[in-house]
Amino acid sequence: MAEHLRPRRRAITALGRGDSVVVIGLGRFGQALALELAESGVDVLGVDTDETIVQDFNGRLTQVVRADASREEVLRQLGVADFTHAVVAIGSSMEASILASSWLLRLNVPHVWAKAITAAHGQILTQLGVHHVVYPESEMGRKVAHLLRGTIADYLDLGGGFAMVTAQAPVLMTGKPLDKVGFRKKHNLNVVAVRQPDGSWGHATGETVLSRGDTIIVVGPAAVAEGFIDMR
Repeated sequence: MAEHLRPRRRAITALGRGDSVVVIGLGRFGQALALELAESGVDVLGVDTDETIVQDFNGRLTQVVRADASREEVLRQLGVADFTHAVVAIGSSMEASILASSWLLRLNVPHVWAKAITAAHGQILTQLGVHHVVYPESEMGRKVAHLLRGTIADYLDLGGGFAMVTAQAPVLMTGKPLDKVGFRKKHNLNVVAVRQPDGSWGHATGETVLSRGDTIIVVGPAAVAEGFIDMR
């Protein structure tokens, strides 16, 4: 790798002024992530071993290079230590993912995210010290399963055993102030927002009175949030 592979810098606003992201692995997950960040004005360096993919993304990201990111000398020559965030989105090789993540941590990249292919892979990444481990296929599968059940409009795993659910308010929650309903005390779930009649969202308080058909957002332990659909 030569010095000219170092990416050019520009002003960043999406993640924070001066922030930048290197995305390693431009498969479906990496591509979607990199493009979304780039479209938001973030400085993105894409790295992949496939020359066809690299050519396809030329001009769509701040810079894209063909390189083996599992090698320390390559990462150093790319200047990844200068980036504030790194995402290891490699899905074809667990070994390459682990090596790339390990070198990023040794290079002291402040925020390292990594895609886990399996639970064991995720455990290894966590043990390495990766700051954020994500399971995109598993999380999407769970989300779609919840949506298919019918009344949950959206489901988001927040990590750490917590989840956020968007759904119609159960009948048991309607007709009186939330403080009187005692929903949090009974079910350990917090109602954080309610959709207004004009379609906008507003904060929910203890004085909020829900009506039949209202759409609300609740947050709480994932096991309880997953059962929210059955609280009719």
